Amino acid sequence: MEKFLLMAFLFLAITIILPSTHGLDQSPKGVDKWFNKLPHAKAKMTKLHFYFHDIVTAKNPSAIQIAQANNTFQSPTFFGLVRMMDNPLTVNPEPNSKIIGRAQGIYGSASFEDIGLLMTLNLVFTNGKYNGSTLSILGHNQIFHEYREMPIVGGSGVFRLAKGIATAKTYQVDNTTQNAIVEYHVVVLHY
Repeated sequence: MEKFLLMAFLFLAITIILPSTHGLDQSPKGVDKWFNKLPHAKAKMTKLHFYFHDIVTAKNPSAIQIAQANNTFQSPTFFGLVRMMDNPLTVNPEPNSKIIGRAQGIYGSASFEDIGLLMTLNLVFTNGKYNGSTLSILGHNQIFHEYREMPIVGGSGVFRLAKGIATAKTYQVDNTTQNAIVEYHVVVLHY
């Protein structure tokens, strides 16, 4: 009987603890309860700084071409080139620096005039204080500008209802391999 009660207690504890991330109940009832408290909640501002490693040519690339137009390589802007990415996000610019998350999504050359990428991606945090939370970016990235501002259009976990700005600056690029390291400063409001 003791084993049964212990197993029942463990099962109950697991079913109560597992649905929550960072103390947030992600069940439909939990989300409803969270939204009901929202009118009284104060927005929090979080600032993040990390490095995005876009590895196109390597033994294990993190960004892979998935589509192109018939004339992509005749276009001076590579119009129509599309890549899927699962790029590491690190604390420092060195490739062996501590990984805090992944940039998962798609980018594609979407301009006839200059090299401007349509970026649609999730910043998926896998380590530290924001582990399990995400931020979503949907924006225009003119990669040859010093600073590129892209909107944060949402988030999950700690970053529910996020809105903000991600500012990108190229830290290092190799024009032969197309591999790049990009520094990101993110300012986000969330509840």
